[in-house]
Amino acid sequence: MKKWYYCAGIQNNNSPEVSLSNRYSSILASVFEAKYRPGAREVDFERAEFQSAADALGIEIPANLGDLVYSFRYRAPLPASIQQTAGQGECWIIRPAGRGRYRFALVPDKPIVPNTNMTTIKVANSTPGVVEMYSMGDEQALLAKVRYNRLIDLFTGLTCYSLQNHLRTTAPEMGQVETDEIYIGVNKAGAHYVIPVQAKGGTDKIGIVQIEQDIAVCASRFPSLICRPIAAQFMADDEIALFEFGSDDNGVGVSSERHYKLVRPDEISEADLTEYKKWANS
Repeated sequence: MKKWYYCAGIQNNNSPEVSLSNRYSSILASVFEAKYRPGAREVDFERAEFQSAADALGIEIPANLGDLVYSFRYRAPLPASIQQTAGQGECWIIRPAGRGRYRFALVPDKPIVPNTNMTTIKVANSTPGVVEMYSMGDEQALLAKVRYNRLIDLFTGLTCYSLQNHLRTTAPEMGQVETDEIYIGVNKAGAHYVIPVQAKGGTDKIGIVQIEQDIAVCASRFPSLICRPIAAQFMADDEIALFEFGSDDNGVGVSSERHYKLVRPDEISEADLTEYKKWANS
């Protein structure tokens, strides 16, 4: 099998010049290389394998092994040596496969990013001033703005109530999972919905694995409710993109998307309202 080398030069792999992200890449790529066989579409591995991979590479094992996997699932692209084994139009992702177990899986390469051609909807900002003062621009700030401005209600057309933040639980065949926020929604006919929300601020990206986990959690914990998984993403100019997801024979994908901008009431013009009226009647 082809050998891949991860740290350039002859410097010590534990030296300051080798960043933590490079160590993460080296360890994960080594684990993949040891298990992958040409043509495979899934590759199972365990967290415990990080130690042997680090030892073989002469790299000090990271203190937080969970962060190693988290980084590649939601922040950084997988090492090029892994992605180059994917077919055209496909990419590798990392799914949970039980406690301390994971699975590389090939899926269609469809990154979840805001559509820049979407029209922005202005919403009068209802975020309390004191919250705005201390907002840090991270996912907690995003969740707060979504909650105070009832953006889940606007997006879904339901009356929604926040049930719980950061629900940590387990999902069948996945192990421990976490959902940023859970809403319960009610429609005009009285039907109940469960709405898991994932939020991403800064440079973090929405991962399809999180949506798959949310769907599994809702099926396990709220089997009698209608599940409508949603993700929120901060954009430039303080815009907020909301995505709803559905599933078909090709897996989980985006079913709808809207962009909102929180503004002062006097920034919503008569022309804006006239345009929104057209959308409401369409």
